[in-house]
This record gives sequence, structure tokens and C-alpha cells, in this order.
Amino acid sequence: MIHKLSALACGGAFAAALVVPCAASAEVVKIGFIDPLSGILGNVGQNQLKSFQFLAEKLNQKQAAGPGVTFEIVPFDNKASPQESLNALKAAQDQDIRYVTQGNGSGAAGAIVDAINKFNERNPEKAMVFLNYAAVDPDLTNSKCSFWHFRFDADTSMKMEGMTTFMAKDPSIKKVYLMNQNYAHGVQVAKYAKELLARKRPDIQIVGEDLTPLAQTKDFAPYVAKIKASGADTVISGNWGADLTLLIKAAKEAGLDANFYTYYAGVTGTPTVMGATGAEKVKMIAYWHNNVDQNAFEPYYVEFKKKYNDELYVAAAWEELTLLADAIRKAKSTDPTKVAFAMEGMTIKGPGAGEETMRKSDHQMQMTLYMATWTKAGGKLKYDVENTGYTFRTDAVLDPYVSSTPTSCQMKRPAST
Repeated sequence: MIHKLSALACGGAFAAALVVPCAASAEVVKIGFIDPLSGILGNVGQNQLKSFQFLAEKLNQKQAAGPGVTFEIVPFDNKASPQESLNALKAAQDQDIRYVTQGNGSGAAGAIVDAINKFNERNPEKAMVFLNYAAVDPDLTNSKCSFWHFRFDADTSMKMEGMTTFMAKDPSIKKVYLMNQNYAHGVQVAKYAKELLARKRPDIQIVGEDLTPLAQTKDFAPYVAKIKASGADTVISGNWGADLTLLIKAAKEAGLDANFYTYYAGVTGTPTVMGATGAEKVKMIAYWHNNVDQNAFEPYYVEFKKKYNDELYVAAAWEELTLLADAIRKAKSTDPTKVAFAMEGMTIKGPGAGEETMRKSDHQMQMTLYMATWTKAGGKLKYDVENTGYTFRTDAVLDPYVSSTPTSCQMKRPAST
């Protein structure tokens, strides 16, 4: 985790001026990136790895974590598998990497949390911290909450709370079809959609529901035929990666006249498939998009796209690295246990409107969310996505209190050092 590059001699006055102590100078904080880098979801993981590496470089240039303290992102390919994630975690442990990050798949995230809990109990002097940027199963900050786990994305229930609040105001929505992946996140999307719509709009009918194996379905045409036959005017989907791309592609080919309410329409590859056909039909709930007002993330987005001709959409990576850097400064240490305590309750400026706070009780970031619609770029919508000429338009800004949900977390904390 911490690799000292040199032993720096410090005079008393100079040492006192540093935010972090001299012992922490010239250190590399390695962060293991555990996500799919090959296979059907490899394009998503590769984009996100590149995003983390780019943002780490930007923060290093600013000395965000303190003089001489830099971040290095070390990639591990988990092939979207919980078991491969554990193999990657073991490899990170063997390399003395004490911070890991992951986001693509709550099954993998759950395996990592459980393994880190056990590892830290046996090896408190080598404790690891898990920085979760996108695995959104609510259980991870409720029944399975852990002191060693911090989530930088709104969980499934938070996003559905915001989405259904927005949907409840649209009288044209009459019939909804639920189309999701068959793992923790997808199951939770369907569960919360049914519960929250029943409470907020009991007149809306759920006319069908399907769950498909994660990243295994190559042809969604049969599912789209079922949606079409159901008479649904709206589809709710938590799908991401190829599972959303192929779903939207099949819907286009079948001429399905329905609106899609999604979590991940901005993820690699999906915008290109949506193109003009998805305009005014595909909606997304997210913590950021490239045309939000008060866009603090804009300079990074512009530079990344110019450099790589690719989209920088994982603003959670910036939130994560920024909070980690601030916590290292606050703790005056890169020790994971001290840094974890420092991150609790910490507030940062969000990538868009408002501030974001890492809730101490369950380590769930409380954040502003946006409802947005895929539309033609131009005018105030100055940035298109994936060079399509189309982009996202903000329909509603949801303050943190709108989507904030209570937690049942009973967190066991280590002794404070």
C-alpha cells in the first residue's frame, strides 16, 4: 500500500509546515483496481481504469494528498466474477496493496467486503480499505455494512427513490415493464420499483418482469417482443454494459415505442447504440452527466476526451480519490485505519451541484442526483457523448434529502488509533 521512495530529512520549521508528517513524504499509495478488463464487459472496465489513472495523475500533480504522497492505480482483471475478484484481492494483498476499488457488480463487491473483513480481523496491522465506486446493492450499507467499506455512488434504493419521485409526476405513465439483470442489483431494482410505484402512483400497472443472467444474453429480441406484447409505455432497467446496449439495440430494431428509465445509459457503448433513435425516449438517473450546471468536473471531462477521444463519466472516481486525499491530509497518515476514521462524516464539493457527505453511520455517500433525458446536443448542451451528436439534458435536480434512505447498519468499528 505505502511505498517510501526516499527517507527525507526535515528541519523542524519545514516539518511543521507540512500538512502530513515528514514520514509520509515521498510515498506511493497503491490502489488495486478490481474490475472486468476483458470479455463482454471489458470495454466498460477499460474505460473506468483509464479514468482512475487519469484522475490519479491530476490529483498527484496538485499534491492533493499532501507533499510527496501520490496515488498509483494497479489493475486486476476480475472478469466480472466474484471468485476472480477474490483471486485479485489475494494478489493485491501479496503486493502489500492496502486500498482497493471496484464497482462493476455487487456480487463481486459483496465477496470483497466479506474477504476484507476476515483479512483485517486476522491482520489488523495490514488492514485494507475497500473504496466502492459503483456496486450499488443496498445491503452493502445495511445488513452487510462494514467499517472497511465506503460507497461513492447512490445505492439502488436511493436512485429508485429519486426516479419514482420524478415518474410520479408524469401522468402519461400507465404501464411499466421491469427488465433487469439477475443478480443483487437487478433484483433490487425490480423490488424497489414495485414498492415505490405502488406507494407513489398506485394507478400504474406493472405489466411484466424479466431477469437475465449477467453479461450472458446475446439477443434481447425475445424479451423486447414480450415488452411490446405487454403494451408497456415505460421500461425500467438497471442493466449496464452489454446488457443495456443489446437491450436498446433490440428495442430499436423492433420499433418498440416505449420510454426507458435507466441507471446506466451513459456507460461505455450504450450512447452510441442509442443515437438518434433514443432521443427523448431514454432517461437516466445519475449523480453527474457532462452538461450539468455547476459542473466542477468539466475541466477533467474536456481534457480526458481531448486526450483519449473517450468519455470520462465515472465522476465517482474523482469523488473517491478526492475524499481519500482529504482524509490522508486530515489523518496526517496514509495508514488505512486512520484514514478510514478520517473519511467518516467528511464532506466534499460534488462534481455537479451541491456538496456530498460520507455518512458516518453506514459509509454511504449522500449526494445530489439528476434525472436526465437523451436528446440532441447543441446550445447550452455543448458536449455530446461518444461523438454521436446527442447528449443528456437535465430534467430535474434532486437534492440529497430527496433520495436519502435510512440505514439498518449496526457497524462494528475497530479501536481508534
